[in-house]
Amino acid sequence: MDRLEITGGERLSGEVRISGAKNSALPILAAALLAEEPVVLENVPHLNDVTTTLNLLRRMGVEIICHDGVRLEIDAVNISDFLAPYELVKTMRASVLVLGPLLSRFGRADVSLPGGCAIGARPINLHVAGLQAMGAEITIDNGFIRARAERLKGAHIVLDTVTVTGTENLMMAAVLARGETVIENAAREPEVVDLANFLQRMGAQIEGPGTDTILIQGVETLHGTSYSVLPDRIESGTYLVAAAITGGRVKIKGTRPDHLEAVLRKLQEAGATVQRGSDWIELDMAGRRPTAVNLHTSPYPGFPTDMQAQFCALNAVAVGTGTIIETIFENRFMHAQELQRLGADLSVEGNTVVIRGVERLAGAPVMATDLRASASLVLAGLAAEGVTIVERIYHIDRGYERLEEKLALLGAEIRRLPG
Repeated sequence: MDRLEITGGERLSGEVRISGAKNSALPILAAALLAEEPVVLENVPHLNDVTTTLNLLRRMGVEIICHDGVRLEIDAVNISDFLAPYELVKTMRASVLVLGPLLSRFGRADVSLPGGCAIGARPINLHVAGLQAMGAEITIDNGFIRARAERLKGAHIVLDTVTVTGTENLMMAAVLARGETVIENAAREPEVVDLANFLQRMGAQIEGPGTDTILIQGVETLHGTSYSVLPDRIESGTYLVAAAITGGRVKIKGTRPDHLEAVLRKLQEAGATVQRGSDWIELDMAGRRPTAVNLHTSPYPGFPTDMQAQFCALNAVAVGTGTIIETIFENRFMHAQELQRLGADLSVEGNTVVIRGVERLAGAPVMATDLRASASLVLAGLAAEGVTIVERIYHIDRGYERLEEKLALLGAEIRRLPG
């Protein structure tokens, strides 16, 4: 199993280009199942989760052609299989996103209950309840969601809690349903809006994406289109924290500053100078240690849960004490114990971690437990004295494209060691 070796203490400097958003690419790939003509996608990141999704689509009979390594042509005209098996679904919770498109267009879907990161319960009951309200017959047996419907019909759906994948699945199901669907308490994340934009380009009639109420008028068919995936705001935030934690100066390009307002505010509170343009952000710490920040995660436009672990690492070397409250997932501080191995002074109580900044961390072997925890350990290793070995980096490869190569371009001493 591959691992990363990091020799800390280097102040990062330079420019890095941001890849397409994993959390946009996965639902958009699933939405390609809805089109009765080929679609062309650009800016799709090269990630293990994307590869898994493409393998899942191919298994169903989707034809996929890669052009010049940057464009994907996806032809879902002739689907021969409506099964998402456990061996492909077990590593990735987002695979449940094929449920809505398959059921809406073909009237049937058999999707294994999803796996993925061990960061707490992410139940699919909201997906199921919404589809049932649209007329689907659904059973769950032998680890599979088995859904059937002659044609879904519009419904008024009020989500009990804000759920990104739930909103996306129901939105994809509704675009071909008969009549009008209203989704209330919908997720407002940029990735939800990106999916809606893609669906609209294929002919879907959707109003209100980016608000908490989405209105969808079902259409008979969707056509082909070309579309470019949104830049990854979490990758963007991770490289900005990498600059801040090392006292460096880094410019990220090909990003969306308007999607990072909550993160940028906290980085400025930490003492960073932040400048931005239409598609770039530059952060300069001028060699200073960051100042500890307090934050709590919440649905967009609040502070993203996917940036919480990175800020734990930042607070670990900050001046002062910072408190981080996790409100989205109940088991998302598993990186805390690994940060302690590097010398972090912190304590966890329920959904709160209190971090007392130390002047320096010390390199040590650590083990990644989930995708964003992996990133936090890499960031901590960049700021630590000596060598840090990060084990189980397959988590990183699920969500960060060429992480070690991009960090090396910024001056980090980091290399991948084969397992």
